[in-house]
Amino acid sequence: MDSSPITHAVSGPVDEDAQLSPLERDVLDEYATLVGNLDTLSNTLSDLASRPSAEILDALRALERRTAAVFTLLKASVYSIVLQQEIYGGDEDAN
Repeated sequence: MDSSPITHAVSGPVDEDAQLSPLERDVLDEYATLVGNLDTLSNTLSDLASRPSAEILDALRALERRTAAVFTLLKASVYSIVLQQEIYGGDEDAN
């Protein structure tokens, strides 16, 4: 655990002479551990974001191809519906 003093929001640094109950001291220790874990997580995520792995890039490329295929099929379906409506609309106008 970090050896630096924990800073209390109101009264300043918490030192060994503070009148803390064991529960309060445990809670502060857990908060210090949590801060350390969050800092480690932040550093790891920052490192991953700056250097994406080949596995992630391959998965994203596959996802991009699938998304492009779905988009193309969707456009073709919409075009087909519009074309059918024009054809059926043209037949009704002729009658």
